[in-house]
Amino acid sequence: MTESEVIQLQHLILVAGFTVGVLLAWVMSASDFCTMGSVADIVNFDDWTRMRMWALAIAVAIAGTQVLAATGLIDLSRTHYLSARLLPASHALGGLMFGFGMVLASGCGSRTLIRAGAGNLKAWVVLIVMAVAALMTLRGLFAVARVNTLDAVAMNLPTHQDLPSLLASGLSLEVSALRWILGLGLALGLAWWALAPAPMRERRALIGGIGTGLIVLMLWWVAGHLAYIDEDPRTLEARYLGSPGNRLEGLTFVAPVATTLELLAYWSDASRGITLAISTVLGVVFGSFTYAVFTRRFRWEGFAGIEDTGNHLAGAALMGVGGVLALGCTVGQGLSGVSTLSIGSLISLAFLILGAVLGLRYQARRLGL
Repeated sequence: MTESEVIQLQHLILVAGFTVGVLLAWVMSASDFCTMGSVADIVNFDDWTRMRMWALAIAVAIAGTQVLAATGLIDLSRTHYLSARLLPASHALGGLMFGFGMVLASGCGSRTLIRAGAGNLKAWVVLIVMAVAALMTLRGLFAVARVNTLDAVAMNLPTHQDLPSLLASGLSLEVSALRWILGLGLALGLAWWALAPAPMRERRALIGGIGTGLIVLMLWWVAGHLAYIDEDPRTLEARYLGSPGNRLEGLTFVAPVATTLELLAYWSDASRGITLAISTVLGVVFGSFTYAVFTRRFRWEGFAGIEDTGNHLAGAALMGVGGVLALGCTVGQGLSGVSTLSIGSLISLAFLILGAVLGLRYQARRLGL
């Protein structure tokens, strides 16, 4: 592959990432898919509809991701989700902080991007604060404490931290075979539970669950197959185009929102550029804007008062820090990470849900309910 062909492929990858973002915004907006909302529905109304929608999306993502990996179309060992170094304390505290924060901020990273595109000025403030907090946790002031404390609590596993690899190591079986068995088995079980009630078989629920899961798979295929080249003519090494860390990256939003802000702040730095993750973030905002305009749902919205402002600022900071500690958000860990069957992702997801429940309880007490 020549250098000009690599550049053309990079442009194609950015367009693909932008398209994935647009589709995600359309699907989530049309189906009212919301991970925070799914937990809130259960806590406040004992309504499991949106939680089942989330479960259906996870089922589709797990089945597709494990098939992509088992057939060799993507190499999951090149993603951070499958590191042999498990960080249980970071996953737990990060998930807890993110879950609590997304309740205060009225939504997770993906929902905040969608609200921002639809004219919500509060969401723009949340995105900026979340991005700054995430950058401080990635490479700034908070990074020192993160590395010296939480990241120091680690477990070095004998293999990758996904269930197929761990079971294959212990049972002396083929990893690819276990990917088929576990991936399809878990997916079918989740899908059966998700689709059991009749309302879940209606169009909106199917669009939200199946559509979101398929979009996760689209990004995996773009990032892990389309963007992969065996030999970069400039370095003569294998490379994942669109990834500054040269690794397979799934659909996620905390770190990408942070790097988007960083790119805008250092735009004149020629060493920086638009990545696959950044193009996806931009696609979500644009997709949300077009959907809101076409459906006449676009409207400006601001803070209701001092307490509302404080809650959103605190929630944004918690999501920024927590998203980095947990190595992902409701989409990054709750869909992309879980689709790899990573132990760390499962820990993050469990504590993220717990954090959301605690946040909802806190809000109820503040309202005297």
